[in-house]
Amino acid sequence: MNETVRLGVDVGGTFTDVVLATDRGLTTAKVPSTVPQHEGVLDGISVALDAADTDPADVGQFRHATTVATNALLEGTGAETALVTTEGFADALAIGRQDRPSLYDQRAERPDPLVPAERRYEVDERATTGGIERDIDTAEIRALAESIEAEAVAVAFLHAYAHPENERTAAETLRAELDVPVSASHEVLGEFREYERTATTVADAVLTPVIDDYVGRLVAGATERGLPAPRIMQSNGGITDAETVRDNAVTTALSGPAAGVVGASAFEPDGVDGLITFDMGGTSSDVSLVREGTVERTTEADVGSRPVRVPMVDVETVGAGGGSIAWVDAGGALRVGPRSAGAEPGPACYGKGGADPTVTDAALVLGYLGADTTLGEDLALDVDAATDALAALAEEAALDGPVEAAQGVYEVANAAMTRAVRSVTVERGHDPREFALAAFGGAGPMHAAALADGLDVSTVVVPRASGVLSARGLLAADERHDAARTYRAELGTVDPDAVRDVLADLESTVLADTSDPEAATVTFRADCRYAGQSYELGVGLAEFDRASVAARFHAVHDQARGYNLPEQPVELVTLRATATVSHEMPTARHHAEGDPVSGRREVHFDSPRETPVLDWDALGPGHSRSGPAIVEGGESTVVVPPAWRLTVDAQGTLTMEADR
Repeated sequence: MNETVRLGVDVGGTFTDVVLATDRGLTTAKVPSTVPQHEGVLDGISVALDAADTDPADVGQFRHATTVATNALLEGTGAETALVTTEGFADALAIGRQDRPSLYDQRAERPDPLVPAERRYEVDERATTGGIERDIDTAEIRALAESIEAEAVAVAFLHAYAHPENERTAAETLRAELDVPVSASHEVLGEFREYERTATTVADAVLTPVIDDYVGRLVAGATERGLPAPRIMQSNGGITDAETVRDNAVTTALSGPAAGVVGASAFEPDGVDGLITFDMGGTSSDVSLVREGTVERTTEADVGSRPVRVPMVDVETVGAGGGSIAWVDAGGALRVGPRSAGAEPGPACYGKGGADPTVTDAALVLGYLGADTTLGEDLALDVDAATDALAALAEEAALDGPVEAAQGVYEVANAAMTRAVRSVTVERGHDPREFALAAFGGAGPMHAAALADGLDVSTVVVPRASGVLSARGLLAADERHDAARTYRAELGTVDPDAVRDVLADLESTVLADTSDPEAATVTFRADCRYAGQSYELGVGLAEFDRASVAARFHAVHDQARGYNLPEQPVELVTLRATATVSHEMPTARHHAEGDPVSGRREVHFDSPRETPVLDWDALGPGHSRSGPAIVEGGESTVVVPPAWRLTVDAQGTLTMEADR
């Protein structure tokens, strides 16, 4: 085993991406994703190891990002779960917040609760914020266990975040009586707000058997091949060991998208406010922000329209990827996604039986991809099949042929992704013109310059191995552990020593979870709000001082909301601690070989243009040229439109600058 040999594997909806880092550089592989996922993961590893002539026993680290949890929540394929809750609160999971998914859509419906009414059970107990008002009867819990038929159990009692004694007793009793995993809300999410805490605990229970089975199969397969056990990416952008994930399944709800943002954060150029990360894969596109090298995180995310309140990278996702299907709605308008062709049968141009036109088919018809362009595992593209699919779409949409239909598909997909970028920038008080755009994923670099033009962004960064940057980002991910506790008090009168005691307890909790406590750095945050508000904003805590926390909150509120209220009392709501063990992104020296111009083809920009096709491997450091140009790499294709200029750095990173 060699600790300098590191392996990262990220699973997407269409492809599974692999990056192997050795002292000889990076080796990449892209293979079709499979069901079950672990088979594609192990196949991709074999391809990368063979290409690098590396023995599995030499791999020192194996890191993995998975969409198993995401898919289970979106598709409702998790474990059959029972919910045990306080008497009178069984329907809180179904009632939610009583808000409408779409304010003006009379047909909008909520997704069904993950636990149906017949598997929701009430018990006689009561806690308040002041203490236990009515003790739980363990005989009642044992009797209840006899009637529960489920693959997992969630326990969420009223105010258990403040006083978990009854909930702890119930969970321990159920674990003794039942041979299924039991998730308790005070262990999953020690925070107030009954609906969100219950929903997150239920999500953990639903995912636990699924993640336990998946990780168990992957660990067994890795061990059989002589590989180390995988360390898994969590939604918060941090790595942890397989056993921790099996015990905290909900922390992987957005494992996959987090890895790409972490990878992109290493490529923030000087002279900008930060990076807008743009990850376009086969099924969807993910957008996030990086500022001063720090990934933006949140605890307010929904997955499948259900709240999952655990720390996670703040990602906005739209259903527009390379495999997204183009269609015509009832009003005759051209639409793209969210339905995807996936890996099987895939876009029409894959030649696997797919007939629906997709974004990838449009890119092929427009010349962004060529007939000789190969995608994962040497997948050749069928231009005729793509043209036929776009011709059929053109006829249905009353457009003038496959090229016009392809341009429409490209523009509609770009519009959806532009809206996602605006949601994480303009709608949060950031000017996108002050940021650079980091493009990655198999399809991201094809669309990046067009998105940048629409947002008036002047700089686009495309890292080497951008098509598998999520896998490469795994190699740079820090080990990260989070803990939180609701502590509600008016900031101006709170006892500082009591707050410091809570922070010390949280610090002990997160350090106990780390692999190397002495190497860990612990940071603290406080969620605060003005009196009367229903939402909180987080502020960093170097140390707890009431005046400095209030001043930072006023500044954060002004940044996020455009105003502050210095005379208004500030409430302390939740305290958080994070332990981090840092890791560095492996460097990749770029050695150019051969003629950079590998061919020419007609590409449609504002008009058809004969365009040089460049081999990324042959673009030496310092290479510079004006567009139009197409740059082809092993895992992705970069489109350099007219009025953009391309340069290459020592690591093979491409930077495009707009000539406006």
